[in-house]
Amino acid sequence: MPYIGNTPAEKYAAFNVQHFTTSATTSYTLTHAVANELDIRLVLNNVVQQPGASYAYTASATTLTLSVATTGTDTMYAVYIGKAVQTVTPGANSVGPTALQDNSVTNAKLADATQGDVIYYGAAGAPAQLSAGTSGYFLKTQGAGANPVWAADTDTVTTTRENVNPVLINGSMEVAQRNGSVSGIGNGDTGYHTCDRWRYEEGGSPTQEWTQSQDEIDSSDGGDAWANGFIRQLKMDCTIASGSLSAGDYEVIEQRIEKQDCNIFKKGTSNSEKYTLTFWIKASKTGINIVELRDHSYSRSCSQSYTINVANTYEKKTVVFPADATGGFTPNAQLGLSARWYLNAGTNYQSGSLQTTWGSTTAANQAVGQVNQADSTANVWNLTGAQLEAGEYTASTVPPFQSNTYGASENRCQRYYFKTWYVANMPYASGVANGTTNARALLIYPQTMRSNPSMGTSGNTDFKVYCGATNVTTTNVAFYYGYRKQVLLYADVASGLTNGQGAVIIDSSGSSFITGDSEL
Repeated sequence: MPYIGNTPAEKYAAFNVQHFTTSATTSYTLTHAVANELDIRLVLNNVVQQPGASYAYTASATTLTLSVATTGTDTMYAVYIGKAVQTVTPGANSVGPTALQDNSVTNAKLADATQGDVIYYGAAGAPAQLSAGTSGYFLKTQGAGANPVWAADTDTVTTTRENVNPVLINGSMEVAQRNGSVSGIGNGDTGYHTCDRWRYEEGGSPTQEWTQSQDEIDSSDGGDAWANGFIRQLKMDCTIASGSLSAGDYEVIEQRIEKQDCNIFKKGTSNSEKYTLTFWIKASKTGINIVELRDHSYSRSCSQSYTINVANTYEKKTVVFPADATGGFTPNAQLGLSARWYLNAGTNYQSGSLQTTWGSTTAANQAVGQVNQADSTANVWNLTGAQLEAGEYTASTVPPFQSNTYGASENRCQRYYFKTWYVANMPYASGVANGTTNARALLIYPQTMRSNPSMGTSGNTDFKVYCGATNVTTTNVAFYYGYRKQVLLYADVASGLTNGQGAVIIDSSGSSFITGDSEL
């Protein structure tokens, strides 16, 4: 017989039959729902009954209703004419996706394969099998129209950072406006001495002394630091040693950070970031050393240890500090965080347990385990490549050091300190004579300062005033009415100026300079 579409499967079908336990009733429950009584054939005491309300029975859904009640001795069964049970084997290539129940294909129904193999779609659009690759390889897509492959992890991973500029300024120690080298540091010399933005601080009354310098790195002593592009370092050379520190003594090298530059850490919020501090360190004395982050606004701190493993060899260290959801920074130009590298610490700072989580600053927990880098005059301590990142990184994933040009680094440093270059007869400021013994001139700072700076000079007699044809050496130099961008310079002379005439303040000694300081 011809058919439109697929030929029906030729299989025997059996009608469902339900037998009833009879009783004195006219109502029975069907095991299968029906549309009406015509969907079943009812047999009572082996006699086929006529369906219909006017005859033997009616049916609807699962309710069978008889016209006359049965007795407990009757036999009765129903044949479901409209419902047959049939076992059919689908024909080849006859089952489509709509015939399958969702989530019906289990792992047990998939063909066995080799452990580690991967299934992907091949060129023909059919599933294909990629054999397990070499251990440590990753699955690499080759784009649309190409099969995936196993590949070695040789590609460079590019990481991102939130901050456009480095949080730590002059981390490569390239700018040193004040001096290249200063000896005798210690005994109350807390402050900035050589490399810009890097501050020496001491506590107690340490007797040890250092020569601090901005030192060049070369291939012979720079090792991996030099190979990674660092050419200068902050060098601390111990010149007077102390093998026994007083309990309250400590020495650190630190950088202080403005509050408004700490916003990338989201401190004090539920989204606060971890801190990753990376730096290159070389020291004569090996062992455990401590680096600390201090929150000056809320007197909170957190310390972490690192180990110098090999003497006089540059090692890269990556140290992670936890996030701090307590105490957000006010966005202003005041002191927020500081990053502090300990050189040594007395027992007052080592008698507790190292505070590796954020909490109130407790002296006993700040530097536990710190070795004494000043216990021998043979000791030298060097730092370079310091960077502070928002987020958690490892030594292999930390973003590359942000190398600024020298000019860009110097500009950022001059927000906190500037020192004019001395050149014979170089003009510093121009203005007007205010009488015969005084000239007033406007000095413009090289950068907008963090705050109104403290001004200084090389000496009161290191300058001259040019006024018309007069060239007079100064007897005193002072500064008035200054703010973050400029200051009015007052230059006094013995005599010789013409009131109201233009005046220029110039170098006289060949070594004069003017400084402005707004360090944190």
